[in-house]
Order: sequence, then C-alpha cells, then structure tokens
Amino acid sequence: MERRTITPRPGWQQTVEAQGLIYPLTRYPDDSLRPYWDESAYYVFTLPEVEALEETVEELHRMCLAAADHIVGAGRFADLGITDPRVVDAVAEAWRRRAELPSVYGRFDLRYDGTGPAKLLEYNADTPTSLVEAASPQWFWMEDRFPGADQWNSLHERLVAAWRKQARLLPPGSPLHFAHSADDELGEDLMTVAYLKETAEQAGLDTDWTSMEEIGWDPLSGRFVDNGLRFIRSVFKLYPWEWLTTDRFAGHVLDTLDNGGGTGSTLWIEPAWKMLLSNKALLAILWELYPGHPNLLPAHLDGPRELAATTGYVAKPLLGREGAGVTVHEPGAEPVQRDEPCCYQALAPLPAFDGNHVVLGAWVVEDESAGLGIRESAGLVTDEYARFVPHVIL
Repeated sequence: MERRTITPRPGWQQTVEAQGLIYPLTRYPDDSLRPYWDESAYYVFTLPEVEALEETVEELHRMCLAAADHIVGAGRFADLGITDPRVVDAVAEAWRRRAELPSVYGRFDLRYDGTGPAKLLEYNADTPTSLVEAASPQWFWMEDRFPGADQWNSLHERLVAAWRKQARLLPPGSPLHFAHSADDELGEDLMTVAYLKETAEQAGLDTDWTSMEEIGWDPLSGRFVDNGLRFIRSVFKLYPWEWLTTDRFAGHVLDTLDNGGGTGSTLWIEPAWKMLLSNKALLAILWELYPGHPNLLPAHLDGPRELAATTGYVAKPLLGREGAGVTVHEPGAEPVQRDEPCCYQALAPLPAFDGNHVVLGAWVVEDESAGLGIRESAGLVTDEYARFVPHVIL
C-alpha cells in the first residue's frame, strides 16, 4: 500500500459530475469549496494485498452474521438500545426469515496501512454511502490514467447480479420503489439511490422513484402509497431503520411490514435485521465472541475499562454517521463516561500517509467482497470533510 501524487485530469470536475458524482466539492466552515473527489493523489496496492483484504472482509462479514444470530438468540436487543417490543419482534422475525428478504450491500470501515492485519472500525450495513464514487468515477479514472491496470472494484456487476438473483423475493406485479430523503442537501443520498435504481433496472426490474417525504398513508386501505396514489409494495430506502421505527409513521411501518413470505403489505430494503449490524454495539459483541481476533479491536459497552490506561479509546455513539459524536481519548487520560449509550473501542489511530489519515471502505454485495473506496481526513475522525481518493492495483 502506497500513496502517490499525480496531476489531476483537465476538467476533472465536469468529468466526475457527468459520471454521477454531482457533489465533487465540499463546503468548509470558512465558506471555501475544496475537492471531495481528490485525484491529486492515489493509492497503489499489490494484488496479494487486495486478495488478503478480500478474505478479511468476507471473514468479518461471516463473523458479523454470527454476532447477529447471537444477539437474537440471547435476546440482547437492549445492548443495542432496541427496547420497543414491537421493534424487537420485527427485527427478530426479519433475522429468522432473512432467506426470504432481499439484502443487497454494506460497507466495512477498516484501519489498514499495508504492514499488519486490517482492523474493523465499524460496519455500515443499513444506509452506507460513498457507493457512487467507489463504483463509477473511480473505475473511469483508472481507465483514463492507468489503462490496462486493475482495481478492487466489481461493484457494478455484482449489484446487477444481486438484484437479478433476488428479484424472486420481490412482490410480483408492482415496481420496486427507490426512496431517499429530500433533506439531503448535497445530493449524495439522491445519487446513491439513483445509482442503485439504475443497477436494478439493468437487472430487469421494474422500478419507480419517490422521496421518503412523498410516501403517503392511505387510511382507507391501510397501506403506503406513492405520489400517484399507487400502493408501495416494495421499496429500497436510504433512510435508517432507527428513524423509520421512531418517526410519526412508525406504527404504520410495523403494522404493514412484509417481513418475508408476503406476510405484510410493504417490503423494505435493506431489511430490519440490518439494525443488528449497523449499530456500534456490534463491535463490543464481536470482541466478546472473538476475543483477540487479529482483525478486531477491543471494545466494551459499559465503559473504557482497561483501554483508558493502555491503548486509549474512542467513544462512539451506538448510532450515527460521518463521525458525529465520536470522541478520541489518549492513553492515560481521565476516563470519561458518556451519558448516551456508547461503544468504547480501543484507540488505533488511522495511519497517516503524507499527513493524511486514511480509512478503507471495503464493500460487500450480498455476502461477497465487491470493492474499495478510500477516504482521507485531516484528523483521526473521518467526518463530513473527508476526501475520496482513488486507487489502483499495480
């Protein structure tokens, strides 16, 4: 693994925008605009490195599924902050019937510097983003700059294949709706959903488009409808389950939930069992189940314990995105017990390449490794100001 600098392509911004990355710049607090898509540098991997990382990702995915099975079997929903009995029942049923429910993708965030085993930082299994840039503009960048080279990137073909394979699980005779939140100001959620919709269409699925805010409730039929007053039989949503089960329509969601086998009127993708994997409590449960595993970091739910004096720790709220609420505590500092439920994970500072702190976003589609996206940040927490940097296998 090596970071190299390179001159960006002329007109790079217009190029990536035409490829679906309509948010190539990030606005900073000083009101300046700086590249989010940063092709002034790139990362180089060897093929053996990538093959080893692929095996790691698939092993981590299997371990996470085993942890989900443990959570359901042991009834440990409260450790994840899931206390509403109806939500508990919905998640547990979704897990038991997961073979009947479509599930498409997820993203592991890994610490890796090329010299030791990759370490799991978190699993974004419900509403992962940065998909568009990893799948499309990154591939075309490689073809422009390094024709004939390779990349850890089979995202597009695997997504199309996944939709084609799982089409049999969708309710017949109605389109698969794709929904994002209209509150998304940058366009990232919009384009992520648009890209997934495109892959579904390439798989031969009938699709439609809506926003979460446009989904209506028909009290006469007791069903969700789109803005054309058609029943929404199935929907892919880029909208977290913890919102879906707590907003003002949550009761209707649970009342009409198709949790496999056509038992309800609306099937949601990703399925409800993804709540088990997109929660930071998973990190502590994994450490309980696989203590000392080379790809895991020590993590606890009841406080930092020995981490405060030894490695230091990172306190992570159980739910959240873009590093929100994450705090870093150096070894020897006075332990801080957070009021909100947190996972306390051993501090493993992100490796710095030329002063840039890097995290690998490794994708899975269904149960297989599918690609890599790399983000760089100025600090130890990968936040909304992180940059996306392409990679190549040489």
